[in-house]
Parts: sequence; C-alpha cells; structure tokens
Amino acid sequence: MSYKKANDILPHTLLIAVQQYIDGEYMYIPRKADGKLPWGANTDSRKMVKARNREILAKRLAGCSVGDLAEQYFLSEKAIYKIINASKHG
Repeated sequence: MSYKKANDILPHTLLIAVQQYIDGEYMYIPRKADGKLPWGANTDSRKMVKARNREILAKRLAGCSVGDLAEQYFLSEKAIYKIINASKHG
C-alpha cells in the first residue's frame, strides 16, 4: 500500500470537507467490498505457508515430536496440532 497526496487526487471541495474531520493526519480508506483480494493474493505468502505446512506434516509423519516442530518453526504446539488436523480434513 502506498500513500497518495489528497491534494493530488481529491477535488478541492472534497478535500476541504475531509479537513473538517481530520486535518493533517493520516487516514486509511478501505477497499470496496467487491475489490478486496484474498489474503496472500499479491505475494507468495500463501504458497510458502502451504509448503511449510506440508513439510511440518511430513516431519511429523516421520516421527518428529510436536514440541520439536513447534521450536523449529517458531510456532506454538497448538498451531502445529492445527496444521496436522487440517491436513486430515483437506
């Protein structure tokens, strides 16, 4: 997300109206509901998490303890159990 200067994009009358509510401060304007992208759509994050989860499951099936996996991946044991259980249902 990048910042835009309100002076450059808003009509002058609208800028003056906005300044009555928030003058010289930052404001976040959310996307329209139909313009929202799912998490990870703009990055490889979703792919990386799926690959990590497959790796965790494989190591667990190979005998690695949940505690060791939690420590290795910097996750809680509860998160490891969720990853393992999700693989059983999906």
